Amino acid sequence: MKTVLDTSRMLIESKSSDFVLSNLLLIIMGKLLTTRAAVLLYDPVKDQYRIEKSKGIHPPEHIDINLNPDQKECSLLYYKDHRDELPALAENMEGAVFFPLRTSNHHIGFLYLGGKPGNQPYTGRELEFVESLCIISSVAIANTQLFEELRRTNRKLDQRIHELNTLFDLSKEFNLLTDRNKITNIFKFALLGQLFVRTFFLIYKTPDKIAVLGLSGLKKTPERDEFESIFNECPTDIFVPDETFLDEHPMIRDNQIANLIGITIQGEKVAVIGIGKRVNGEPFAETDFNFLKSLANLAIVSIQKTYLLEERIDKERMEEELSIAKSIQRGLLPDPIPEISGVDLAARNTSSREVGGDYYDVATTPDGNTIIAIADVTGKGVPAALLMANLQSMLHVLLPVDISLAEATERINNLIHRNTPSDKFITFFWGKYIHEKNIFSYVNAGHNPPLLLRRDSDEFEELSDGGLLLGAMETMMPYDQVEVSLEEGDLIVCYTDGVNEAMNPAQDEEYGEERLMSCIRENRDYPSEEILNRIEMDVKEFSNDILFDDLTLVIIKLR
Repeated sequence: MKTVLDTSRMLIESKSSDFVLSNLLLIIMGKLLTTRAAVLLYDPVKDQYRIEKSKGIHPPEHIDINLNPDQKECSLLYYKDHRDELPALAENMEGAVFFPLRTSNHHIGFLYLGGKPGNQPYTGRELEFVESLCIISSVAIANTQLFEELRRTNRKLDQRIHELNTLFDLSKEFNLLTDRNKITNIFKFALLGQLFVRTFFLIYKTPDKIAVLGLSGLKKTPERDEFESIFNECPTDIFVPDETFLDEHPMIRDNQIANLIGITIQGEKVAVIGIGKRVNGEPFAETDFNFLKSLANLAIVSIQKTYLLEERIDKERMEEELSIAKSIQRGLLPDPIPEISGVDLAARNTSSREVGGDYYDVATTPDGNTIIAIADVTGKGVPAALLMANLQSMLHVLLPVDISLAEATERINNLIHRNTPSDKFITFFWGKYIHEKNIFSYVNAGHNPPLLLRRDSDEFEELSDGGLLLGAMETMMPYDQVEVSLEEGDLIVCYTDGVNEAMNPAQDEEYGEERLMSCIRENRDYPSEEILNRIEMDVKEFSNDILFDDLTLVIIKLR
């Protein structure tokens, strides 16, 4: 009795499962002089028994015991009576006994005792002694299991708190960073340190490519194409590469990448992370992947922020450059329009973008006459504006030269053809108003024919003579230069294709020449500036104030 009480106090006070089980076996084996004993604990997850502690036997790791619930409640079970249900833990199972280990509501396992030396049976007192120890030990084992469970739970909570603190600290650090490399390095070292891995890569989907943002421990850096293929084929979750995937992507096998993790932001896959096995060989737990994904989301959002910041900086820089280009381009247009004796002149350029390729000019020649020009460069934006600036400089260089408009047009065409790409060209119209004779001499190089409406007519004359547009090819045939006589009240409207090709989005219809002619007829009696305003207003009203191309008008009216 004293042995039982002493053992009871010693076992119940212990918090170590190993201590309880070891002492249980030593006390019983010493008291009963048996050479074989073992404690079998029940694993409810696997529905199997495992040998937790043993003496004198070499059993398998897991054991099946096929007893019904009532049999498990018995005070003891002889092996000889339950050969089909109980395992043979030794070669000689003669006299072997199994004692259930249980609390009032919890089955813990069994204590196995081999037979006594000489195959002597256990006495009733010996069996009662073992039963008493099993009852006491069951409580002690249950306590140690509960303590171990609490300790595991506390460790998980401590780890979770540590992870949350890490995520909180890193989120603050990420928010302060705008350097993508620093963000990637912090993410990499936090990941490697937390998960105890050496091999790692991070690939990220930018708007135009798959970028490799982080690498660690790879034997050989793969080609970008292979990373792109891995990104495209990786699921948007935790993925353990199978044999097919490994065969298709040898770098995953060569670098012993254990897991691929697809990271999604707002339902779109934006990154893939590859990690190798743990240094300590332990498998990854679900909490490890949860931490990884949380950390990755923080890092990816910050990485996205750096790309957006770069995009904004580039956009602001481009807007600033476009604003400067627009200012320079506006400076190339005549402002104000020169006063011309006997001519009511108005001109305006409205760009569909910050800068465009439409151009007009009004200049005085050395002989006192007036040059009026209008042009439209193919394309839009800065390239078109640069070509327009070249045209303007050529025109002004040739103004003092005593040559005809046709010859000057030929020189301009050849220069543009030699110095610009084959897909860049200019439609160009210019004319020289000779004041003394009221003659307008012009050359049209592929431009929309200006419309001449005489004061006593409702029919338009098109000023279309000239030749090929500028820059398409070397001049093969001379440009035609044609003269028209003008009288008071005659009206010439020069325009670019942004006028006649303006679209009505609702009806999918162009503004067209007929509508332009009708507008000119209706407003012919107004001054040039008012005619221009009314044409522009009519075009914008037709197109719902949406311009897909530059809109340029030059109105010439004799007075």
